[in-house]
Amino acid sequence: MNDRASYPVRIEGELRAEPSRWLWLVKWLLAIPHYIVLAFLWLAYVVLTVVAFFAILFTARYPRGLFEFNVGFLRWAWRVAFYSYGALGTDRYPPFTLDDVPDYPARLHIDYPERLSRGRVLVKWWLLAIPHYMVVGILVGGGTFAARSAGGWWWMGGFPAGLIDILVLVAGVALLFTARYPRGLFDFVLGLDRWVARVVVYAGLMTDRYPPFRLDQGGSEPPLEETEGEPMPAPEPATEPKPAHVGAGRVVLVVLGSIAAILAFGFLAAGSALVVIDRTQRDEDGYLMSPGVDLSTATYAIVSESANIDSGGAQWALDTFLGDVRVRSESQRIAFVGIGPASDVDNYLLGVEHVVVTDIEGNLVFGGDTPRPKYSERAGGPPRTTPAGQAFWVASATGSGEQTVDWDPTDGEWRLVVMNEDASRGVASHMSVGAKLDSVLWIGIVLFTTGVLLAAGAAFAINSGARRR
Repeated sequence: MNDRASYPVRIEGELRAEPSRWLWLVKWLLAIPHYIVLAFLWLAYVVLTVVAFFAILFTARYPRGLFEFNVGFLRWAWRVAFYSYGALGTDRYPPFTLDDVPDYPARLHIDYPERLSRGRVLVKWWLLAIPHYMVVGILVGGGTFAARSAGGWWWMGGFPAGLIDILVLVAGVALLFTARYPRGLFDFVLGLDRWVARVVVYAGLMTDRYPPFRLDQGGSEPPLEETEGEPMPAPEPATEPKPAHVGAGRVVLVVLGSIAAILAFGFLAAGSALVVIDRTQRDEDGYLMSPGVDLSTATYAIVSESANIDSGGAQWALDTFLGDVRVRSESQRIAFVGIGPASDVDNYLLGVEHVVVTDIEGNLVFGGDTPRPKYSERAGGPPRTTPAGQAFWVASATGSGEQTVDWDPTDGEWRLVVMNEDASRGVASHMSVGAKLDSVLWIGIVLFTTGVLLAAGAAFAINSGARRR
């Protein structure tokens, strides 16, 4: 079988009249409405390609409705590219439609595959296509191919520029000074676009036919070649099924469904994470505790940054969503742990050498990297009195080993302080902080349920918008 005649991706572009000398300079501005719509359609294309991946894996078929929608997106993208900086081939403004427009000078057609390989779908889009990715990376620009290869390769600009970008710029300069588009250059650019289109369709799982390493130049697909000196017989006329009309309402449904699918993924992930945290990170008393952090300093005190609590008079909200706060500290020496008003703590430590914990780097939820505190040092001398002798503490504990401080938070600015009981230098503590946070489980359940409902709505919208009439 002749590959040149039988490849299932056909891309055409007709240079019907010389484009305007200057219009190409502002087509980036004129095409903005298309870029905005195509951005959402690209999102839908990606979601539907993922759906098609699993459909092919289990059924060996690309769902017809999804296939027609994705072909419509690629057809729309090609028209915009031919008008703008994928070819500069026409000054006729592209129509806003997924359907084929027979009288438009740029057209794209992809044969529907009745069956696709289940095994090949696992590797063709990344492993088998690597040689073509290297070539196409040169054609469209290495810095942007990752984004363009998902289906919007003609209209998603970027740097570094590829060969197509450079040649189209040369064509634009030629138009500007001669009012003519060099025909040989046009044919070459269309050949490069054709190569990219074949690779994109193959990587998009829409065919199992491997793209040929061949540059078919010109605005039309190459004619059927002769074999062994004899002309190939003319193909029997085939009756193609009339393509399903995809109206604006169905496009909107697919776009909205795709957005809902992404939102659903976020809600499901957040809800699941909160439920897992609630079920795994609580201590025996029901406090949701952070992993322990090792704090140490050669100075006289370790102080937290001030925490400002302002419930607006709604103390019930603090009790409902935050609940009691627990601080757990473990020290080798006899240590003092206290929570007090920020202003009183600042006055007590005025002129005292200490450190303020400004940040804690690392994963404080699921473990992983060991949390590392960052300090801001304050110069000074020793404190005049021991910390336990102060009357402003709202919650405190003193002793060696593990100490626990429970506090019912109220409005105000507060600081947490760790010192040695005798106010000596050299403070070290293994500390964790938590709260009751009884609402976490319910928030997680609500988020997860919302995600499920959004996912169901997304599936309904995408199916309704993409299915064949």
